[in-house]
Amino acid sequence: MTALAPHLTTFLCKHLPAERAASPHTCDTYAYCFQLLVCFAAGRLGIKPSQLEVEQVDAPFVLAFLAHLERDRKNSARTRNARLAAIHAFFRFLEYRLASSLDQSRQIHAIPMKKTDEALVAYLTGDELRALLDAPDPRVIAGTRDRAMLHLAFAAGLRVSELVGLRLDQLDLRTPPSIHIIGKGRRERRLPLWKETTTVLRAWLAVRQQDGDHELFLNARGHAMTRSGFEYIIATHVATAARQQPSIASKRVTPHVLRHYLPCRTMSSSLDRNYKRLRNKESFLKNTRATRHSQRGLQAVQEPQQIVVGLKAG
Repeated sequence: MTALAPHLTTFLCKHLPAERAASPHTCDTYAYCFQLLVCFAAGRLGIKPSQLEVEQVDAPFVLAFLAHLERDRKNSARTRNARLAAIHAFFRFLEYRLASSLDQSRQIHAIPMKKTDEALVAYLTGDELRALLDAPDPRVIAGTRDRAMLHLAFAAGLRVSELVGLRLDQLDLRTPPSIHIIGKGRRERRLPLWKETTTVLRAWLAVRQQDGDHELFLNARGHAMTRSGFEYIIATHVATAARQQPSIASKRVTPHVLRHYLPCRTMSSSLDRNYKRLRNKESFLKNTRATRHSQRGLQAVQEPQQIVVGLKAG
C-alpha cells in the first residue's frame, strides 16, 4: 500500500506550478478538487485524510465521488467534469512515478466526461447598456473606478479574471491607447481602446491611490479588486440602471454578459445586413426571372422550335 499524501503534495506544489507552469488559478482549482476528494474519502472510509492510500482511490471510488458532487453538493455536469479533469491529470502524473498504479490509472482514465448543455448567453440592449454605464456616480472615487471597470469590461471583452488581474504596466495610454492582456492558457493579445474608454480610464488614474497594489483596479483598502467584488459592483449598478431601464431588472447581468455584448451586437448587425442582402438578392432574382420569362415568351412567339431545342439541350 502506498500513501497518497507525498504524491499529492508533489503534484500540487511542484509538478503543476513548476513543471507544467500552470496558472495560480489552475493550481487553486486543482487543490480545491482534492480537498473535496480527501474529505469525502475520510467520511466514506472512516480514516484521517493523511492516512489515505493511492490504492483506495480506484475507479469505483472516483465514480462515487463524482456522484456525491452532483447529488449532495448539487454541482452541475460542467463542474463535475472539471473535478474529473483534475483527477485525470493527477493519475497521468502518477503513471510515471508509481508503476503499480498503471492498471488503476487506466481504469480511471476510462471514466468519461459527461455531456453538458450549452446555455444561451443573456444579452443587453443598447439602451440597457448605456443606463448601466451611466449608473456609477463619477463625483466619488468608487463611482469613477466602477465606471472605468464597466467600460473596459464591455469594450475590450475581458474575462473577469483578466479585468481584476490587469496591472498598471499592461495599460498603455499613449497614442494609440491599448492594453496588453495575458488571458486563459497564457495566450497574449493587445487590444486597442476606444476614445470614451480611454477617457474614463484617465479619470480613474487621476484619483487612484498610488500606494496600493500594482493592479489597475483597487478596492477601498488599496488591494486588488476581486472577482466577487466586481460581481457586487455590477449588481449594485444594475439596480440603479433599472430606474431608467426597468427591463434590465429582469435579466441576470454578469461579467460574462458584458464580455459578450459586442460579439452579440456584431452578429446581430451582420444578420441584419445579410438579411437585407438576401432580400435584395431575392428581389434581383425575381426581376431577372421575370425579365427572362418575358424574353422567352417573346422568343417563343417568334422562334418556338428554337426555344424547345434550347431547353432540351440545357
